[in-house]
Amino acid sequence: MMSNALKIEKLRAKAAELHGAGALGEAEKLYRRILELHHTDRAARAMIGVIRLSQGRAAEALAILDPLVIEAPGDVDIRTQRGLALQDLGRRAEALADFDQALAIKPGNVISLLYRGNLFLESGAFAAALGAYDQLLAAAPGYDEAWFRRGACLWLLDRFDDALASYARALALNPARFSAAFNSGTVLLKLDRYNEAFSAFEKAKMLAPAHPYVLGGIASAILGGADLARWDTCRAQVVSAVRDRSAVIAPLTFLPFCEDGLLRHACSAAFVADRVPAPAAPLWNGERYSHDRIRVAYLSSDFHQHATAELIAGLIERHDRSRFEITAFSFSRDDGSAMRARLVKAFDRFEDVRNLSDVDVARLLRESEFDIAVDLKGHTEGARPGILAHRPCPVQVNYLGYPGTIGAPWLDYILADAVVLPLSEQPFYSERIIHLPHCYQVNDSSRAIADDTPSRAEAGLPPDDFVFCCFNAAWKIAPRIFDIWMRLLGCLPGSVLWLLDDNDSAREHLRAAATARGIDPARLVFAPRVEQAAHLARHRLADLFLDTLPYNAHTTASDALWTGLPLVTCAGTSFDGRVAASMLHTIGLPELVTQSVEAYEALALALARDPARLAALKARLETNRLSSPLFDTDRFRAAIEAAYQAMLLP
Repeated sequence: MMSNALKIEKLRAKAAELHGAGALGEAEKLYRRILELHHTDRAARAMIGVIRLSQGRAAEALAILDPLVIEAPGDVDIRTQRGLALQDLGRRAEALADFDQALAIKPGNVISLLYRGNLFLESGAFAAALGAYDQLLAAAPGYDEAWFRRGACLWLLDRFDDALASYARALALNPARFSAAFNSGTVLLKLDRYNEAFSAFEKAKMLAPAHPYVLGGIASAILGGADLARWDTCRAQVVSAVRDRSAVIAPLTFLPFCEDGLLRHACSAAFVADRVPAPAAPLWNGERYSHDRIRVAYLSSDFHQHATAELIAGLIERHDRSRFEITAFSFSRDDGSAMRARLVKAFDRFEDVRNLSDVDVARLLRESEFDIAVDLKGHTEGARPGILAHRPCPVQVNYLGYPGTIGAPWLDYILADAVVLPLSEQPFYSERIIHLPHCYQVNDSSRAIADDTPSRAEAGLPPDDFVFCCFNAAWKIAPRIFDIWMRLLGCLPGSVLWLLDDNDSAREHLRAAATARGIDPARLVFAPRVEQAAHLARHRLADLFLDTLPYNAHTTASDALWTGLPLVTCAGTSFDGRVAASMLHTIGLPELVTQSVEAYEALALALARDPARLAALKARLETNRLSSPLFDTDRFRAAIEAAYQAMLLP
């Protein structure tokens, strides 16, 4: 007859096997059978607490682990698991005390070191987290989880090359680790190394073919690198995946591939549901404030040298301080730029909330009684939709950063205009559409253009031949529009296409695409990135700006028109594809807006062949530039303030 001790050990081994396989319910049954045989078995009780943690039931886990710590104060594993339960309950100081006590008892305990680092990481203490992970790796250099967590910490410290190296070590130690392959791809996207990112995501796909994030990573690499050879195949896969809900695609990645309003809304809604946990309860419960001035908070990670900052800085400076109190909630790094300093000075308050959690930022908004929160990010890089998900303010607005719906119930309005977003498209938006009287996109009428313009020779351009230009990001370039550009070059011997030198992958792919279309790749001239005033000045060297479709030029269209460079666009079927059309209507050049890609191509060719007509358009643009509403920042300020006041009406 088998002894109770032997039965317990067999049950314990089987329970551990089931637990490791994720069969938590079956494992718990065996742990409870152990307790039937030996009701004080500490290890079985502790493992039931660990199961509760795995199930997200931290309060129940703590109730189990608390008496065990009293019974066995020197048990490092039990104390560490209690620290994890306390951390899950938001009791970080107590959790840290448990981890520290566990390490005092056993200084090299791997799990205690890991959880301590994770606690620092979660708390935003990234330097302390990095120190904890380095200490862990000194004790366990072959622990892939430690290298992986260290990579995540370095990512948050903006040390992207170092993060990539840490993920590579994790993957070398555990070649089957999907998360290390996927995160490597994500870091490579951040570094604009799109060909390498594509390879990393392909590796991740091999490891987990059905993972919902993989296709979005691949699509981002294809877009960012302007990989036109793979573009159409990727588009079909992405649209199908959103339609059948088999993948979670970043909405900004989806926009260039699909103009269908219902699918765009579905993409945004699925992304929000996947990434933003449902808050327990709204922080604002219908209260109305009676402040002397309307309190407006602008939320962004772009309060540094960035396109959004270039557009909005003048508005922030000009807001009517007799009626409005204007605050920045910034979750971006301080890049030390003149733009950052300008914005810090322009706001009444500048709250750097980068290291605060979403709920803590939301509480700060609520406690400060802001009337209106304006999200300038939407679904773009660095967005934090979880902040406004807590509903801290009476009015919450989607504006400027993302030209589409967020697909979430916590944003009340989207600011647009009648051209970019007709009211007929309301069914595709979770926000209520509010029209500004002219172009929705704010512009700063004080943007400096350098006095010195380089020569065409210095810019690598032909001295006399026609220069088509497009300084849009490479991810906006779709095969259909590139085909048109190449046909234009074919019709005009000697002409060139002047593009932004966005990244090495895009340069390589676009040159290959030109060759495949029978155009000498040397006729694509790539402009390196330069300081903003100098970049604006070099627009004077171009003859005509060619817009992209289905995602238009936005800030880049403002750049062209501000510098006096005419722009030809094709009005798309969605918000992001009508922005240039809105600007051209506002500045009094509606004849540069076409309604089909055929008309777009024909107009661009006609203007290139008719210098007198193009000169007349340039002259009218120069006349209208400072007299139209497009670059009248104060006029725009009055319009958006009227919209804010209307939003607060009962």
